Amino acid sequence: MNTLRLTFFIPLLSSSLVWSGYLEYDQDVLIPEDWTHVGRVEPTEDLELTFALKQQNVHLLEETLRLVSEPDSAQYGKHLHLEEVASLVRPSELTQKVVHHWLQSHGITNCQTVQTQDFLQCTMTAEVAETLLPGSKFHHYARDGHSVVRSSAPYSVHDDIHQHLDFVGGLHRFPPKGQDLSKASSNRKQKQSKTGMHLGVTPAILRARYNLSATDVGTAQNNSQAVAQFLEQYYSPADLAEFMTIYGRSFKHLSQVDRVVGTQGAGKAGLEASLDVEYIMSTGANISTWVFTNPGRHESQEPFLQWMVLLSNMSDLPWVHTISYGDDEDSLSAAYMMRINTEFMKAGVRGISLLFASGDSGAGCRHFGKGQNSFRPSFPASSPYVTTVGGTSFKNPFKVTYEVTDYISGGGFSNVFKMPDYQASAVDSYLKTVAATLPPQAYFNISGRAYPDMAALSDNYWVVINRVPVPWVSGTSASTPVVGGMLSLINDQRLLKGLPALGFLNPRLYKLKGQALFDVTEGCHLGCLDEQVQGQGFCAAPSWDPVTGWGTPNYPALLSVLLAE
Repeated sequence: MNTLRLTFFIPLLSSSLVWSGYLEYDQDVLIPEDWTHVGRVEPTEDLELTFALKQQNVHLLEETLRLVSEPDSAQYGKHLHLEEVASLVRPSELTQKVVHHWLQSHGITNCQTVQTQDFLQCTMTAEVAETLLPGSKFHHYARDGHSVVRSSAPYSVHDDIHQHLDFVGGLHRFPPKGQDLSKASSNRKQKQSKTGMHLGVTPAILRARYNLSATDVGTAQNNSQAVAQFLEQYYSPADLAEFMTIYGRSFKHLSQVDRVVGTQGAGKAGLEASLDVEYIMSTGANISTWVFTNPGRHESQEPFLQWMVLLSNMSDLPWVHTISYGDDEDSLSAAYMMRINTEFMKAGVRGISLLFASGDSGAGCRHFGKGQNSFRPSFPASSPYVTTVGGTSFKNPFKVTYEVTDYISGGGFSNVFKMPDYQASAVDSYLKTVAATLPPQAYFNISGRAYPDMAALSDNYWVVINRVPVPWVSGTSASTPVVGGMLSLINDQRLLKGLPALGFLNPRLYKLKGQALFDVTEGCHLGCLDEQVQGQGFCAAPSWDPVTGWGTPNYPALLSVLLAE
């Protein structure tokens, strides 16, 4: 979000203010430029807020995740059920009692909890909400015909409550704007098709490049995959059927989604939604697919948070989820990101693989004024507990050739999360290899979680939207479902052999040291347009790099190493 930030004023007022009830004192509360202020919320208007209760045993949860995800561990693949996760992290009785009493003392009784009891979603009037959370002021905002309710000022909670909550959802964090996936048509030179050469990426091209044969399709009964959407977007069942008629002839596939969780809106299908569904079902062919669509039950809800809450309340979930969603790390509070990380760990210990797109802004750029800039990491791409997918292009856009960096591919180093052990040696060796050509140290946090973890083609896709095939669609929201579908196929084979699902992939992926992946060693991605880095971020290199991770999947080789005990 391109906004100045005012948040640094809060800690300066007095250091005690930070601790006297401001749960998210470092949260960006400025209204993004693309949202228009509509007016104050009426005192009697209902809001729905989400209370993230402090969990127990978060360190134990992290240790459990390490043990079930580390291939050399005796616990590898011994995933937990939702009930077991609940008994691990469930807030203490004291926390539950204090928070419930606090809400009831304000007359708030209409609340729903989740199986893990660490989220409460409560309905109350705006007047009650502003009394409950001193400092908050609720307003209506609109963008592109979509409206939300958010607070224009930071909220606080009473000192007695502070230690029992991580944050309150529904006051800050506007839905980010989706990437312009058709930017390719203006940014990239469109070349004319030559005889005998392909034009654009289709399922057949992907299956050829990543060595998927016609028989590489799902057959296991207990396998499923999902895409999650948070941008007021809907996929169209008619578009999906049409897409498979045109592009799915060479392999066995499904032409419809098995389950939609949330409300599919009416109106035109969204490019992003169509892309995700059409391509996860092309690589993850013949596998039952779910769509989590923007729940948007209330304007005051944060759609991404809603999805996270949902995962804590569903005992039966697909094994692979791909998500094309991200926000600047610096626009989010540390408390919020830490808690979302815990939610990712809760999914990982259950054997769920979460794949996030690395973003479409290269290394990103944050301007501090006076010509001072730094790269700008994106979250959740920068979370140590998800697998982040970057993007590539064909070296020759009209042949199935080797791949090079797609200059938009998001990547870099987190400013919030430290580098996890599983990647330390890979990142260290990259930093040594390219030491002479690295951007200046002031631009990135050399000890932060580095991403992406792997990549796939992200340039020049064909998508069917409103019954018409549309070319030149690009972005890591294309590469992410493509990788997700391949991991679903690998899960399929594992489940048929009686093995557990892959779960959190990173510890195993980094142990492979690039084996079974096509290494991408050419090209750089975008950075700050200034004298020091001149528009360039990081560059690809042999083995792991912060543009394409370990590279792109060579499916048969990846299947064979990930099927091994």
